[in-house]
Amino acid sequence: MSTEQPLRNSPGRRGVFRTKTVERCIQDTEEPEHVLRKSLTALDLTVFGVGVVIGTGIFVLTGKVAKENAGPSVALAFVLAGVVCGLAALCYAEFASTVPVAGSAYTFSYASLGELPAWIIGWDLILELALGCAVVAVGWSGYIRSLLDNAGWHLPTSLQGTHAGRFGFDVLACALVLVLTAILVLGMKLSSRVTTVVVAIKVTVVLIVIVVGAFFITGANYHPFIPQSVGTKAGGDIKAPLVQLMFGFAPSNFGVMGIFSAAAVVFFAFIGFDIVATTAEETRNPQRDVPRGILGSLAICTVLYVAVSVVVTGMQRYDQLSTDAPLADAFKATGHPFWAGLISFGAAVGLTTVCMILLLGQSRVFFAMSRDGLLPRIFSRVHPRYGTPYRSTILLGVVVSVLAGFTSIDVLAELVNIGTLFAFVVVALGVILLRRNRPDLHRAFRTPLVPLVPVLSVLASLWLMLNLTAETWLRFAVWMALGFVIYFVYGRRHSRVP
Repeated sequence: MSTEQPLRNSPGRRGVFRTKTVERCIQDTEEPEHVLRKSLTALDLTVFGVGVVIGTGIFVLTGKVAKENAGPSVALAFVLAGVVCGLAALCYAEFASTVPVAGSAYTFSYASLGELPAWIIGWDLILELALGCAVVAVGWSGYIRSLLDNAGWHLPTSLQGTHAGRFGFDVLACALVLVLTAILVLGMKLSSRVTTVVVAIKVTVVLIVIVVGAFFITGANYHPFIPQSVGTKAGGDIKAPLVQLMFGFAPSNFGVMGIFSAAAVVFFAFIGFDIVATTAEETRNPQRDVPRGILGSLAICTVLYVAVSVVVTGMQRYDQLSTDAPLADAFKATGHPFWAGLISFGAAVGLTTVCMILLLGQSRVFFAMSRDGLLPRIFSRVHPRYGTPYRSTILLGVVVSVLAGFTSIDVLAELVNIGTLFAFVVVALGVILLRRNRPDLHRAFRTPLVPLVPVLSVLASLWLMLNLTAETWLRFAVWMALGFVIYFVYGRRHSRVP
């Protein structure tokens, strides 16, 4: 049967809310031209999860939030953020084990909410992962330029990117994305091997920081563990958090409420564990291994974040921490520049895998949308030798490399956050709906306490979204509006679901 024929759909759902059955989603993965090679194990998936989550957050955000929001109690903020992510992870784990198909939240939405919601979340994920990859590549470029400067090699100003109003092209960020694109095209097993090596290096650096830093802890730096509360001024423009504009509520720093404010910030250090779900179709035993990969990587990252935050606030008093490179500067302040250099090296190495895994996730979402006809079908062909969606990977790699060349980090970073939280909301709702509409499905992993856990996940994610600026919401709305236009002009007419 030709792969271009429309998909058969179960009766009852028509128009833009027509659903694609779970059985049809799985059947699609068996079409000869669209078969992804199954080569990943639970260990590979856990490594991917740790690889994308452990990045600049552990080297920068820990100290920044301690100084500005919570003091030594930032460790509790990481625990709270980990709990919020854990709620979402439980929902992702059930969906990924029930519908082990590329596309993550996009595929889950198609099977539970309908075609238009699936398109919206897919379009959202493309933005989230593209900008995330570009921003991380620019951050990596900054570390490499610093190392080159220390060695006496200086790039021309015009090739260092756009900074502080100066226009330029970031050649290092662009080159990184192109090299990682080539690795992804050559096969998932090669990608997982590269990731495993790099993740091993950066986790070793983090563990060294924790162990060595523990010897430089001064107990007095933990007092007070929860500093006295300090109110923040409510803003009135679009740069203020949306919750302030809606309710006049201004979050407080420090104190008990400061822990919750800090949790809203450090949550974004966990972004990326959901990328594991995009590789379900390339996993040997997805029903068992994908939940393990998602929950295992999140647990490991939470423990590392909490340990690092305890060490850095013990080494140096929280109000004296640097906001640019707090871990490295804390070691310098205690008279140990060697360890500070090692931290910078670990950060540079760590960003490599973050960038690659974000690019991987984006290409799989694009591939799944193309296979369903919502994007041109030419991008859903896999390479006959390497078994990877090479056309979508190359297209997105080129686009992201150009974007990375001209990206200004401070402008685009928050769009990544709102995109991720929106995906969390959709997946949690999808779990509830699929439980109600298809109770007969085999679920290798079941989210506990449904609907309580998904509802808590939705509420927690919405609360964090409200803490983002109104300006971020406006940019997100513009991107979504563009997505609606493309869907009704192209996607709806070419969808393979009748």
